[in-house]
Amino acid sequence: MSLLFKARKQLIGALLASASTTVAVSAWADATLDKVQQRERIVVGVMLSGGPFGALDPATQQPVGLNVDMARDLARQLGVEVELVSVLPANRVQFLQQGKVDLLIANMEWNTDRDKLLGHVPTPFYKVGGTAVVAKDSPITSWAQLKDQPVCTSQGSSYTQPLIQLGVQLKAFKSSAESLLALRGSNCVAAVHDATLINPLVAKGGEWANYRAITPELNPAPSVIWTRTGETDTQARLDGIVKGWHRSGWLIAREKANAITPASPALVSLQAEQQTSGG
Repeated sequence: MSLLFKARKQLIGALLASASTTVAVSAWADATLDKVQQRERIVVGVMLSGGPFGALDPATQQPVGLNVDMARDLARQLGVEVELVSVLPANRVQFLQQGKVDLLIANMEWNTDRDKLLGHVPTPFYKVGGTAVVAKDSPITSWAQLKDQPVCTSQGSSYTQPLIQLGVQLKAFKSSAESLLALRGSNCVAAVHDATLINPLVAKGGEWANYRAITPELNPAPSVIWTRTGETDTQARLDGIVKGWHRSGWLIAREKANAITPASPALVSLQAEQQTSGG
């Protein structure tokens, strides 16, 4: 066998092996929907740290909230059971990457950094930005005034980089509940989280009667359902469900049922968009 022929044979073998590996990886990456149907159960990571998007009902200790409603209806439309797994900002990406959950509906807005790590359903189900909650008697009335001030948020928050760019002294906690507790304990001058968490707290009053929110929203971005990379079949199937939620007004109805106030103009806009396009 000539050296040239042997080299060509080795090259062809390497190319075929590489192609086989690529096909295998693609098949594995796109197998979530098949796996869900086979086991008749979908595992969804949700945030249960409090607020109208995800919490534990104090009376029943059962998960409630808009994201929980979405996970359950998604399972219903797929014809399977749902298993809810509580995740935190600090671990939700890892839970999805490691296969501990099939999807994330976990208060995680789209950004370019996350898009490099994960896949997502194309149509957003919501759009939200950050709000800073401060004491009513605080002199702070704008984002710029947070510069050089201690500010609390959650580890892995969408607002970490924007806050760093503002020049704050960032204090990151495992959960929004811990961050808000730190604010109430005067460990920071403001706590920054999704407006959909902060606004209902301030509007409700009670223990938050002496606090107010800063507007406009910081870094508003689309909220999406996250998958692993390469799962195009899963994304396409779920995209149809999300579009249906918008067209029917289901999301707007569930927002109202979960007492998310004020109502989101983004949902009204997304509904009109889907009704016009026909999905």
